[in-house]
Amino acid sequence: MLTEIHIKNFALIDDLTIRLHKGFNVLTGETGAGKSIIIDAITTIVGERLSGDLVRTGAEKAVVEAVFDLSEDEGIARRAAELGYEPEDGLIIISRELSAGGKSQIRVNGRISTLAMLRQLTSGLVDVHGQHEHQSLLDVDNHLEILDEWCGRDAQRLRLEVRGFWESLSEAERELEGLKHDERERERLLDLYRFQKDEIEKAGLKPGEDDELTAERSRLVNSEKLSELAAAAYDALSGGAGDGGAVEMLYSALSKIQAMAGFDESLAALVEDMQNALYAAEQVRSAVRDYRDSIEFSPERLELIEERLDVIRALKRKYGETIENIIQFGRELEDKIEAISRSEERAAAVEARIGDLRKQLETASASLSDVRKAGAVRFAESVERELNELAMEATKFEVSIEPCMCGAKGADRVEFVISPNPGEPMKPLAKIASGGEMSRVMLALKTVMAGAYRVPTLIFDEIDAGIGGRTASVLGRKLAELSKGAQVLCVTHLPQIACFANSHFSVEKSVVDGRTRVAVSEVAGDDRVQEIARMLGEVEDSASAADHARELLEVGARVSGR
Repeated sequence: MLTEIHIKNFALIDDLTIRLHKGFNVLTGETGAGKSIIIDAITTIVGERLSGDLVRTGAEKAVVEAVFDLSEDEGIARRAAELGYEPEDGLIIISRELSAGGKSQIRVNGRISTLAMLRQLTSGLVDVHGQHEHQSLLDVDNHLEILDEWCGRDAQRLRLEVRGFWESLSEAERELEGLKHDERERERLLDLYRFQKDEIEKAGLKPGEDDELTAERSRLVNSEKLSELAAAAYDALSGGAGDGGAVEMLYSALSKIQAMAGFDESLAALVEDMQNALYAAEQVRSAVRDYRDSIEFSPERLELIEERLDVIRALKRKYGETIENIIQFGRELEDKIEAISRSEERAAAVEARIGDLRKQLETASASLSDVRKAGAVRFAESVERELNELAMEATKFEVSIEPCMCGAKGADRVEFVISPNPGEPMKPLAKIASGGEMSRVMLALKTVMAGAYRVPTLIFDEIDAGIGGRTASVLGRKLAELSKGAQVLCVTHLPQIACFANSHFSVEKSVVDGRTRVAVSEVAGDDRVQEIARMLGEVEDSASAADHARELLEVGARVSGR
């Protein structure tokens, strides 16, 4: 519940603290005393926008603080925690500051908050009714929620089914949209990938091929020089023009070292080394001879190599720096082509799933509509009974249910419509002209919904507008009954309503040092009797007025259980 409200430099209020209680609280006072200013301050806590002219003249900023005690309501406390506002010792403290320049700052339990976050939090904490716009029951979007709460478990179960089908359908439609997005571009990519893959496959590349071709090209280009050098090397090893070659000289050296080893066994190792050298020289001579004989210049082969290297260079420019990179790129193209081809198959599967989900959504929505239509009749009858007790016997109330596109909440648009007077057409609830009628309708709805659409703190600003006599007494009893399930704060001018309150606050306006001040005091005992007598409009200090006031308070005490 709302336990405390502190207001500073707000409109006519310089510094004011009100400590509210459980049950039924009333604010009373002369017209213009500042009661509605207090309600205006509270509406800032529930997210109403502020303007700089609300700052008290001469002050730098206005401050409104509210303390909510959630310790006795685990559901509300848990919801606040889910929104990121963990209660501290069961309390949520909301503060709004407004500078004269129009800048506003919001804090929840000391943390900076935004207006949107504040509204989300307080939508489950406070409902303000009367002259202000924060009226959740007038918001058509809430009518569906109210009806479903009224219809109970069947509606809630079907709503969960509908939401599940709708979320699955939405996800499938997003997937299909992604699969079909820019289909022309997808086809263009598919053609490109296939062309690139064919180009790489036709090339028949082998790892290291470019290095081998480059080496062969070098040999062909330098074949004449290689032939000359190979011949000269062979002559140097084998001898020519009567001169002995290197191999013959090694044979001669070997024979001499062998002779030396015959006299000195320590030279045996040299003999072995010399034999190895001779063997290596013979091997080299044979290899040089074969290389010399194999050399031939082939312009045709050189041209083929140049063409092949040109192909490889072109592929490198397109697909990678090495042949290995090109081959890998080709493998990746295969994966891309397969993925695009699979997307066509996947799109067909998703389209089929969308069709199934739409049927399931429509079936569940139809079942939910049936539950709503049956519940709407009972709900309207309950509201009409309450209105009858509030002296609106001729009022017709209906729940209009119109079909709409299937969504997360089904396929119904729900709106409360009413005809306050015989012969008048049914109109939306928000278009009722009479303030008194509006107040009674709101109270009737609240009474009917007390167990289903629970908001812990309900505030009614001058709900008594346009009513009096017996209806006022009935209204007071209804508010007292409503306060057994929620905290009620009511601004009223009628003693027939104020007498039922558990707690009574008197608002007075005075002038101190040339400045207007608003003061609030909780009245009880004789002070409350005097306040009720004043509201009765009797002659001041009249004994009959006091007796009448006591009588009203006694009746109120019996009803409210004070």
